[in-house]
This record gives sequence, structure tokens and C-alpha cells, in this order.
Amino acid sequence: MAVTLIALPGLPRVRAGDDLALLIADACAREKTPLADGDAVAVAQKIVSKTEGRTVDLKTVTPGPRAREIAARVGKDARLVEVILSESTRVVREAPNVLIVEHRLGFVMANAGVDQSNVEGDDTALLLPLDPDQSAAKLRAALEAQAGVKLGVVVTDSFGRPWRNGVVGVALGAAGIPALLDKRGTPDLFGRPLRVTEIALADEIAAAASLLMGAAGEGLPVVILRGLALGGPEKPARALIRDPALDLFR
Repeated sequence: MAVTLIALPGLPRVRAGDDLALLIADACAREKTPLADGDAVAVAQKIVSKTEGRTVDLKTVTPGPRAREIAARVGKDARLVEVILSESTRVVREAPNVLIVEHRLGFVMANAGVDQSNVEGDDTALLLPLDPDQSAAKLRAALEAQAGVKLGVVVTDSFGRPWRNGVVGVALGAAGIPALLDKRGTPDLFGRPLRVTEIALADEIAAAASLLMGAAGEGLPVVILRGLALGGPEKPARALIRDPALDLFR
């Protein structure tokens, strides 16, 4: 068994309203790499957010008292903190240069995913898609209609993790795959049934794709993964978020 990862070079800088499926299809044609049945297409969150117009001009943001207080403690732009708070349901932890929050979609992450890297304009910030699973589903439908094949789509981002250094690719949105693959009841090598094992398939796809995407100026926001076994009931990426009642670290 082999899995092949194919990065698509040459995608233009996307802007609000661009047809992302068409841009990907054009890149596939240029690279003579047509999409095939069973491919998983990993797409960086930044280009999804850009096409959806999820930018904020910080010059239009007036920070409130709470944002100013937090900004003073963590050493961040108060306008940026105001945007972060508007995307969050709670602040989890703060320290100099660090602001960990629970995003309105349930992700626990730095800065609610509000980012200024690889975004044009010193006063421009980029937010996560409103609904990454829906973004993945729409992109999947458009790509399948153009290519005439069945696909999976994963919207990826880079997250830091508790207890470990460095960032790794994770799935914010998914369509056409079981984002969480339940292996409970499946026998192990010795016939014992697995009791708790669930595989974060969408996160594994995102992490693999990030090896080619990079996290700086590589300019490779779309990666095709070919040869994966994507079988199983379809589940969106929101299935990866642990129920607060089962979260032992809250």
C-alpha cells in the first residue's frame, strides 16, 4: 500500500469572491494531474478564508476596555485582541505574547485563529471560515462536479499543542470522509476488541499535507493525497471536538 502526496504549485493569490474550485481545477490541468476517485484534497484555511472575505481591517476596530486590559498584559495590539475576543467564547490562558481561547466553533487555539501572516496589509487580519465543514462540503461538491470523481476535502490549519513544542496540521473542516474513524470493537492482532480507539483521520490528512504546504512562504496551499483508504461513514471535522463533559483538562 502506498500514499502519494502531490502539492499544486502556481495557484494565484486568492481574493474575496474567487472561485477556489476553478483555481484548483486549473492548477490540476496545468500540472497534468487530474483528480481521481478517492483522492483527498487538503486546502489551507487561509485561502478558504480569503475567498470567503473573512478579512478585517484593524483600522476600523475600536478595542473595548477588556481588550485593552488583556492586550496590555500579553503585549498584543488591542485592536487584534478585540477581534480575537469577538471570535471567542472564553479566554483559556494568557501570558506574555500568548493568548489561548476557545473559538466560537469549539476549537481551543491561539488567538482564535485570527492571523496576520501571509496576509496583505499591515493592518489586515484574517479570520477562520464561518463554518469550515460547510466550506469543505461546498468545495467538494464543486470539485466533484468539475472532475466527475468522488473526493474528500479537508480544510487545514496549523495548531500548537499542550505539552509539545511546534505546530502541526489539523483539520478545521472536512467533507466526504470520516473525519473521526471509530475502530472500537475491531479486533487487534491477537483478537482482542479495541475499546477506546478512534482515529482522527482528517487530522492525519492535514498533518501529512502540511509536510508539503509548509507554514511560511512556500506558497503551496493545496495538496492532493492519493491512495488513502477513506471508507467509513462520513463525519465532519466538528466530530473531532471533544464534548466538554468528557474533557478532563478543563
